[in-house]
Amino acid sequence: MGRARRARPGLDAAVRRGSQTNSFLELTFGYNGFGRLTGSETGSVGGGGTAGGMWGSTGLTRLFDGEFGGQITWLVPAALVLLGVGLWLRRRTPRTDRTRAALLVWGSWLVVTALTFSFMAGIFHAYYTVALAPAIAALIGIGGGLLWERRAELWALPLAAGLTLLTSVWAFVLLSRSADWLPWLRYAVLVVGFVGAATLVIGRWYGPTVLRTGLVLSLVAGLAGPTAYTLQTVSTGHTGSIVTAGPTVTGSVGGFGGGFPGGGQAPGGRTAGGMAPGGTAPGGLPQGGTTGAFPGGGQAGGTGMGGLLNGSSPSAALTSLLLENADAYTWVAATVGANNAAGYQLATERSVMPIGGFNGSDPSPTLAEFQADVAAGKIHYFIAGGSFGQSRGGSSTSSEITAWVEATFTAQTVDGTTLYDLTATASTSTTSTDTTSA
Repeated sequence: MGRARRARPGLDAAVRRGSQTNSFLELTFGYNGFGRLTGSETGSVGGGGTAGGMWGSTGLTRLFDGEFGGQITWLVPAALVLLGVGLWLRRRTPRTDRTRAALLVWGSWLVVTALTFSFMAGIFHAYYTVALAPAIAALIGIGGGLLWERRAELWALPLAAGLTLLTSVWAFVLLSRSADWLPWLRYAVLVVGFVGAATLVIGRWYGPTVLRTGLVLSLVAGLAGPTAYTLQTVSTGHTGSIVTAGPTVTGSVGGFGGGFPGGGQAPGGRTAGGMAPGGTAPGGLPQGGTTGAFPGGGQAGGTGMGGLLNGSSPSAALTSLLLENADAYTWVAATVGANNAAGYQLATERSVMPIGGFNGSDPSPTLAEFQADVAAGKIHYFIAGGSFGQSRGGSSTSSEITAWVEATFTAQTVDGTTLYDLTATASTSTTSTDTTSA
């Protein structure tokens, strides 16, 4: 596959992400493959590890801890029990039994995927857990149906009542992690769950109507929490690349899966750990600080400029400047990182070159290729700031390009965003020109 290809407008961003040689195999089996399991992802922004790290501690309880629990585990305990019950009930059926086959397929999906998420030491975000949803739904439906069919047997209804209690208590725990959000809900779930469980047990003696009432109450108790999370999510505006469901919870992990270490931006643009926008990013780096706060000239945020996980939000004045004589250029601008470039591209509806791929750590384009495009008049502006740049063994190309631009062209500032006109006469001066609009 050779060396990295030169960036093209609107193309290759996904292919370049995490590949240092523009190799599909490297991306599949490295950055997005075994690297996710081991944490050894070249060009990544950091790993987790068994003792914890940017992506949180690994282990069997990982998916039940912090914010992860409320994303997916409401029905996981019940699904695992029903998987076992279903396989036991179908143990004597022929090998071709479809119900048992379905239990094995969905059960394998749930167990293997959950274990992978629990122990992977590389990049892991809470929203990945949505991959478990189909398996959980299938196991609850199939196992619950088999259990209800056996309700006349002495063990079935007590087991159903026990699952109702288990699910209700776990929902109470999950809802307690956001105690200020609908504080009455967790108590309501607990009460309805206990009443539903009791009604299931006594339904054997009080007839089918009472039994069905117990079933309905059990379903309400089990689904109230995730339903409330769903309604909160669809009714609340979210920003950024790492959007999660439900309210902000206590016990969020470090890193981008639930707030920066020591306090930072949480999923969906929410803040965690007490850091408000305009505060301090990891390691005390300022949001909206000077160019180069991160390797490769990136930074944590700032007016107009985006970052690793958030797109840029250019002002009207900056957008207007980028659109001047835009048809004359292949790229109206170039900047470090795909998300940073995305905001400018959406605002201008013109091509913006994402230097270094998603993280700013891929060698695309090379310094020589970038210089050639500048010499050919294909790029109008270079916008400072963006992603992390070189990280975990990734390429330093974005840093080299940033340093060359800063040393060769004159900086100007528009509404707090620093940019360089690459079509202007090259200058060794780096004195900023304040063109901030009123």
